[in-house]
Amino acid sequence: MAQRVHRPREDAEFSFILGMSGVPVLAYFIGTWPKAIEPCRVMDLVVGGIADDCAGRLTVVRADITRCPAATERYGITGAPSFVLLKEGEAVAHGAGPMTSTEVRTLLDGHL
Repeated sequence: MAQRVHRPREDAEFSFILGMSGVPVLAYFIGTWPKAIEPCRVMDLVVGGIADDCAGRLTVVRADITRCPAATERYGITGAPSFVLLKEGEAVAHGAGPMTSTEVRTLLDGHL
């Protein structure tokens, strides 16, 4: 059974997941410093629901900013939680901060 949310341990694994995805990718960047932990945990629930609802049409990747610094820099991530929607490897939408399910789905609109 496929993972519902991929959790790469490093940049190479992040890149591998992106390269293997034949559908758009929602890259969800989390932080592990004290002020980021709780908002990111809340977003885990939102993102998990979206991953379930969009299975087969969207790949979801949860990347720790400290473990994937090259990806963090490449997509201009400056805080957590942050979102980047990638289509064929190119960023097509961005979002930052805690978001509702509706807000994240709006980010996806027209891209799936």
